Amino acid sequence: MQGQRTARVFGIPMDLGQQRRGVDMGPSAIRYADLNQVLTGLGLKVCDHGNLFVPQAEEMPREMADPSIGRAYYLPQVAAICQEMYDTITSTLQPDEIGMFLGGDHSLSIGTVSAVLKLFGGEKVGVLWVDAHADMNSPHTSPSGNIHGMSVAALLGDGPSELTDIGYAGPKIQADQVAMVGIRNLDPDERLKLKQSGIFIHTMREVDELGMSLVAHRILDHFANYDTIHVSLDLDSCDPTIAPGVGTPVNGGLSYREAHLLMEILADSGKVRTVDIVEVNPVLDNHNATAEIAVELMASLFGQRIL
Repeated sequence: MQGQRTARVFGIPMDLGQQRRGVDMGPSAIRYADLNQVLTGLGLKVCDHGNLFVPQAEEMPREMADPSIGRAYYLPQVAAICQEMYDTITSTLQPDEIGMFLGGDHSLSIGTVSAVLKLFGGEKVGVLWVDAHADMNSPHTSPSGNIHGMSVAALLGDGPSELTDIGYAGPKIQADQVAMVGIRNLDPDERLKLKQSGIFIHTMREVDELGMSLVAHRILDHFANYDTIHVSLDLDSCDPTIAPGVGTPVNGGLSYREAHLLMEILADSGKVRTVDIVEVNPVLDNHNATAEIAVELMASLFGQRIL
C-alpha cells in the first residue's frame, strides 16, 4: 500500500523495577491479544522487533543500591536495560514511524522516553503520563525501593546518575513538558514533590468533576506548542474492574469509556507518535482481559473510530 505507515513494536519484558512477578509476560500477553492483527486492520504496516533480553530476577540477588544513593533495587540492571532500550530505539525507529513499547514495568519508560526525546527533538515533545501513580519518587523518598515508581523523577533529572544519564547526561524533560491524568495514589513525600513540580496534573477527582472530554482537551491545549506527544500508559490507570491484571491496582480508576475517549481525543490531534504500554500482569489477570483492553486502547489511539 502506497504511503502505508509503519508501526514498530518493541517488547521489554522487565519486571526488575517492582516486586510482584508477572509483568515480564506482559509483552506476550499483549501480542496474544491480537495487537499485530488489530494494527494491520488499521492500515498500518507492523514490524515487530521481538523482545529485548532481560535477565530473570531469580538469576541475581535482590540487592539494594549503595546506601548513599538511597533505596533502589536492581539499580545497575534496570539502568543497563534502559540504556539498551535507548540504543535500540534510536538506531531503529524512524521519525515518520509509530513506536510501541510493550512492558514490562514502568521503569522501562526511562529508556523509551529518553529515546523518543532524542529522536523527535527534545523540547518539541510532550509526555502524557496516564497512571494511577505519579512515579515521582527518588531512592531517597521511595518507601519500597522499586524503580518503577521513580521514572518521572529520573526523567526530570532527580535521582542517581545511573537513571538520569540514560542516553546522555542530565534531565530529559522539563516539568512543563509533562501532563498526568488518572492520578489517585501518592506516597507522602511524593505528593509534596508533585505539588511543587509544575507538572500539569489531572487527578481522578478532576476527571470525576469535569469529565474526560474537558480533561483531554485541556491536556491538548497544554501541549498546543509541542509537535509530538508520547503517551506512557500504565494499565493501572484503569479501574481494576476492567483491568484486573496489574501489579498495583487502585480502586476508582478510569472507566472503559473514559479511557477510550482519552485515546480517541488524543488520536484526533494527530500528534501521538509513540506509546508505552506497561504493567500488564497476566498472572493476576482474568482470561487476558487487561491485555485485550490495552490492545483496544491502542486501536483507539491510532485511528480506530466508531464511524
